[in-house]
Amino acid sequence: MASPQTSNPEPRAETTSEGTQLQRARADEITPEMRAVAERENLDPDLVRYEVAEGTLVIPANRRHLGEGLEPMAIGEVSSVKVNANIGASKDTSSLEGERDKLRHALQWGADTVMDLSTGRSNLAEIRRALIPESPVPVGTVPIYEMVDRVDGQVAEITPELALDVIEDHAEQGVDYMTIHAGVLQAHLPYTEGRTTGIVSRGGSIMAQWMTENEAENFLNTHFEEICEIFRRHDVTFSLGDGLRPGSIADSSDEAQFAELRELGELTNRAWDNGCQVMVEGPGHIPLDEIEMQVDKQKEICDGAPFYTLGPLVTDVAPGYDHMTSMIGAAVIGWHGADMLCYVTPKEHLGLPEPEDVKQGLIAYNIAAHAADVARDRPDARSWDEALSQARFAFDWPRQFALALDPEAARNHHQAANSEENHDPEDVHFCSMCGPEFCSMRITQDQRDAAGSDKLSFDGDYDERPADEVKTEQGARYPGVFDNRT
Repeated sequence: MASPQTSNPEPRAETTSEGTQLQRARADEITPEMRAVAERENLDPDLVRYEVAEGTLVIPANRRHLGEGLEPMAIGEVSSVKVNANIGASKDTSSLEGERDKLRHALQWGADTVMDLSTGRSNLAEIRRALIPESPVPVGTVPIYEMVDRVDGQVAEITPELALDVIEDHAEQGVDYMTIHAGVLQAHLPYTEGRTTGIVSRGGSIMAQWMTENEAENFLNTHFEEICEIFRRHDVTFSLGDGLRPGSIADSSDEAQFAELRELGELTNRAWDNGCQVMVEGPGHIPLDEIEMQVDKQKEICDGAPFYTLGPLVTDVAPGYDHMTSMIGAAVIGWHGADMLCYVTPKEHLGLPEPEDVKQGLIAYNIAAHAADVARDRPDARSWDEALSQARFAFDWPRQFALALDPEAARNHHQAANSEENHDPEDVHFCSMCGPEFCSMRITQDQRDAAGSDKLSFDGDYDERPADEVKTEQGARYPGVFDNRT
C-alpha cells in the first residue's frame, strides 16, 4: 500500500480549480469527492488525494452526473474491491423499462458501478438519458457500439469524426467512464490467427474489422489526444478496453493479449499526461495458476493503474454456471490486486441477462469481492464476518439473517428446514444439519456453562450494532442497498 509523500508530485498537466480529479489532486487539492471517498472507505483524505495524484486510484465522476445525485466512489489500490454490473438492451430483447428494472436490481444487490452495453437500437441516447440520473453509482458505456449503430452496421464507414461525436455525446449526457478500445493495433492482429476462440471482445472485433477493411490504424489510438480533451473537459475516466483478451483458457497469456497490454501501458501514460483518470481492463479466461502473474504484469506495465477485470473464468466447461466459474477467478484476482470485478451472470455465453440473472451474478461477485477484501486486510473488512459469527454462535437467528448478504435466502432456507421438525425456527439452538444432539456449537456452550465460563467467550463485546451499519463499515459497498430487504 502506498503512503503519502512529503512533497507534492510534479504536475504532468495543467491544473485548475475546474480540472479533473487527477489534476486537482496533483495541485495538492483535496476535493469534496475525495473527502467523500475517504469517509466511505475509512481512509485519510490526504492518502486518497495522493493515490489519485499517482494514478493508482480513480474517482469516476462526470461533472454532470455529480449534479444529478452521483455518490462519489473510488476504484484502486487502497480502496475496497468494487463490483460492476453490466446491463443493456439489444435489438431483439429488452426495453427502456426493462433496463430500468435491471438497474434497480443491480443497485439492490450491491453493484458499485453499472455499464450500459445497449446495442442495435435507435434509442440508445434515450436509454442513457433515462438511466444516468436514476443511478447513484457511476455509469460506464462502450461508445464503439453506438458508432456501429450510427452507420447501420457498416463498420468500415465509421470515421474519426463520427467517433469523437459519439464520445462527446456520451460525456455530455453524464457518463462517468468509457471503455475505449485504443490498444488494438494492426500489428497485433496476426497474433490472433492461431487462437482457439479468436477475438472475443465485441469492441476488439469491431476495431479489427475496421482496420482490416480500411487498411488503416485504429482511429481510437491515432485520435487519442482528442478523446483525452473530451474526457478532461467533462472529467470522464478512461477504462482502457482489452480488445484482445483471451476468450478461452487455451488462449490465455498469449502474445496477442500481452502485445495489447504493452500498448495499454503506453496509453495509460498518455492519458495521465493529458490530465485524465484511467483504469485498465483485463481478462477474460485465465487458469488459476496464471492469475497472480497476470496481475503483476498489468500493474508493472501500466504503472499501478487500477485493474478492472471480467471474471476471470478459470474453466470453460460450465455454461449456465459461469457466474460460479468466474467467481472463483474473481476472488483470486481480487486477492492478488485487481481493483474492480466485472460480474458474470449465469447467462454468460448463452444470452442477455434478465433481472434474476443480474441478482445471481451480483451475489456471486459481492462474495468474491468481500473475500478479496478480507484477504487484503482492507479496513474493517473482517468486522462483518466477526459479527455474523458471533450471532451464529449465540444462535441469534434474526441477527444472522439481517447480517447475511441475502437475508431472504438465509431465512427461507432455515425456516423451511426447521419447520419440518415443528420447531420455532428463530428459537432453536441448533439447525437441521446436526440436530439438537450433535450441534457442535451447542455442545461447546454447554461445556463452557458447566465450567462456569462465559458461554460466548468472544474476544471483545458482542456486536449489537444495526446490521446495515456492520455491512457498510468495510467501505460502504452497499450504499442504501439494504433499506428494503433486511
